[in-house]
Amino acid sequence: MRNRRFRPWRKRNRPLIWVGYRLFLTYRLRQWRIFSSVITLVVYCRVMNGPIVSIARELGFEGNSILEGLVVSIFIAGAFIGSISSGPLADKLGCRYTFQIVTVPLVLGALLSAQAHSLDEILCGRFLVGLGIGVNTVLVPIYISEVAPTKYRGSLGTLCQIGTCIGIIVSLLLGIPAEDDPNWWRTMLYVASMPGFLLALGMQFAVESPRWLCKVGRLNDAKSVIKDIWGESEVSKAVEDFQSVIKNDGTDLDSGWSELLDKPHSRVAFIGGALFLLQQFAGINGVLYFSSLTFRDVGITSSALASLYVGLTNFAGALCASYLIDKEGRKKLLIGSYVGMAASMFLIVYSVGFPLDEDLSHNLSILGTFMYIFTFAVGAGPVTGLIIPELSSNRTRGKIMGFSFSVHWVCNFLVGLFFLDMVEKFGIGSVYAGFGIVSLLAAAFAYYFTVETKGRSLEEIEVSLSSDISSVGD
Repeated sequence: MRNRRFRPWRKRNRPLIWVGYRLFLTYRLRQWRIFSSVITLVVYCRVMNGPIVSIARELGFEGNSILEGLVVSIFIAGAFIGSISSGPLADKLGCRYTFQIVTVPLVLGALLSAQAHSLDEILCGRFLVGLGIGVNTVLVPIYISEVAPTKYRGSLGTLCQIGTCIGIIVSLLLGIPAEDDPNWWRTMLYVASMPGFLLALGMQFAVESPRWLCKVGRLNDAKSVIKDIWGESEVSKAVEDFQSVIKNDGTDLDSGWSELLDKPHSRVAFIGGALFLLQQFAGINGVLYFSSLTFRDVGITSSALASLYVGLTNFAGALCASYLIDKEGRKKLLIGSYVGMAASMFLIVYSVGFPLDEDLSHNLSILGTFMYIFTFAVGAGPVTGLIIPELSSNRTRGKIMGFSFSVHWVCNFLVGLFFLDMVEKFGIGSVYAGFGIVSLLAAAFAYYFTVETKGRSLEEIEVSLSSDISSVGD
């Protein structure tokens, strides 16, 4: 009797660590390979930011800000191409083998960069890395959404954000010796090639998406995967739902890009592209770039220490998201996140634009920066990448994700290109006010155009959107 009374209390009040433990047991360790793959991506992406001065000096373009910026950001061009090509690739080969294939440009790019003795070699290596990053950023949320049990899909989807946070911290730690050793950058890039080998090996033992297996006619394999990761009781219903959707909508094996212009796919593609556009123009990359100067105002002169604070704040927000996303829902988290980001921006604008005590002004700026990063990590970061594959149909999921992430990379590039010029012309207060206004627009967009996907299977969501397109705007 005592245990019966205790169970409801424990269920209502279980802490985050208990949720993580339960997910760990339920998912049988299998899908944590996704977690390591996301860390791999961010290590590749971030590892270049620290040692660029040493690279420029050794390869002979020191002082040329255009070439230095090109070396850091050339991966965005590769990422754009990778994002566009990822959908058709996954449609034909499945996520599992595509993950393994794409480790080739990731590993080769890192090794080529590590051994570079000219500008052309380092640019080629970075482009290959970007190509792999572009494919993987699309594949990870698709794979998680298609493999995860409905009940835990949101929590497991936040692994992307958690992996990003840990990847930032790992790359930061890798970059610390570069401040004293001008040749350390080669070692860093050699280390950055190692996770690719681990990813290729790990995916050899991972399962393929049961939805993709059904699409290509491997019904017995799909049943085996469902039994293994969802439980035997789910096999019949899941297969029935998969086949029903395939019968009504067809498969993505014969779909084309032009279908994104047809309803309901066009509506979901619009939502996906708009969410990423708003996410980037809400200023996350600009705030992260400018945060080191903000910390310097309060005496934190070490860029590594400032980045560590940012990474830990991001990580804390991602952990909160993993607990809240399946409890409160995607839509509420997305709206609340953008409202919090707007409030944070306006707090910073107040601190720099009004006559305040210097110490108070700096402290408010720090508080606003932490609030912004935390609230981004709670909703705008993880939910954007998760809700798009959830809303997408089985037939066009890969292509919609490819299109959405291509918008992400273009906007990422534009913010990075024009941020400092905008600050120079209009001042940081005006630029941050603009970020705050965009955040409010993003909250309004999420309220009017997105739907809640919590607790619903991908097939239920697809049937709902196909039968009543207007429900997307509810």
